[in-house]
Amino acid sequence: MPQFHAFAAQHARASAPRFASFAAALVLAAAPQAFASCPADVNGSGQTDGLDLAAVLSSWGSAGGGAFDTDIDDDGVVAGSDLTLLLSAWGPCGATTPSWATLLESAPNPAVVTSPAIRAAIEATGLAWRVRDNATLIEMVLIPAGTFQMGCSASQFGPCDTDESPVRQVTLSSAFYMGRSEVTQDEWSGQMLGANPSYFQAANGYPGPGERPVETVSILNVDAFLAVSGMRLPTEAEWEYACRGGTTTAFHGIPLAPNGSNVDGVLPDLGWVTVNSKYWTWPRCLKPANGFGLHDMVGNVAEWVSDFWGTYPSAAQTDPTGPGSGPYRVVRGGHWDSWSTDCRSSARLPLGGDSASESIGFRVVRNP
Repeated sequence: MPQFHAFAAQHARASAPRFASFAAALVLAAAPQAFASCPADVNGSGQTDGLDLAAVLSSWGSAGGGAFDTDIDDDGVVAGSDLTLLLSAWGPCGATTPSWATLLESAPNPAVVTSPAIRAAIEATGLAWRVRDNATLIEMVLIPAGTFQMGCSASQFGPCDTDESPVRQVTLSSAFYMGRSEVTQDEWSGQMLGANPSYFQAANGYPGPGERPVETVSILNVDAFLAVSGMRLPTEAEWEYACRGGTTTAFHGIPLAPNGSNVDGVLPDLGWVTVNSKYWTWPRCLKPANGFGLHDMVGNVAEWVSDFWGTYPSAAQTDPTGPGSGPYRVVRGGHWDSWSTDCRSSARLPLGGDSASESIGFRVVRNP
């Protein structure tokens, strides 16, 4: 991925302040509960308490390290951000796995979730990072609460459409679990009595359908799956926040280039699109994850969200859900026959709810 690496190296200094600002908002928005892996328990006692507070205060201004690692957020200095994280994690250690799930990874994997601030925000919820839904066997990762700028992020060759503006501040007040990948054909069939509506399956000459995303599903089809599984669709705001993974650029980052990019040429490194898909879908998770640990947020299949189509307001919003009704629904993320313009984090498309194309699937969300 030479283009992505070159862009990341060239623009790392310029993008760092914007990313740091986003990450700070993410940490401050995290719920004040126990850490999943207890990094704030600097003395290893099994809980975050006054002894940990004393250790942090006694090493104030230093680089941490030593017997107790008091640089909780790993930013190179013991300062106010470490104190904030310690106080938010006050109490016994331990991550909570939802009753509907099986634990896969308690704390976020640093090789996947590379931002210390995002890891801290996930851990501060007190919830396990990666789980498997017991009913559907869908893998899900935790997306923490946070605030971001929703709307137009133009790329090098892809100006924004008018419906991506105005850009405004959006706050998501609660953490949620999101499918690590798009719902697959196997996951669909497991809930829908073996039915598989997808075009890209063995019966049509495309072997190995189980790990390919399900497609050719309308909103009515998706609603039937959601009713059986107990899941829901993400809102449009949840989808964009999750897709960005902590970035403010047109395209989200990956572990080797976490700050994202505005260069259209990086897109084949992120997902299956018109220049690399061979005009069919691909099994899930073959492309690197974004900053939250989500795969295939761009390309492969476009994804239904729960919102009806509407124009954006200019005022800041908290937990927006879009219009209450309308003739069109929203799809996001582009697909296997998309160019870069449709795969930007802010790009959106209106479709009739009865549309069922081999380029459209979905991703699920579940509340903790």
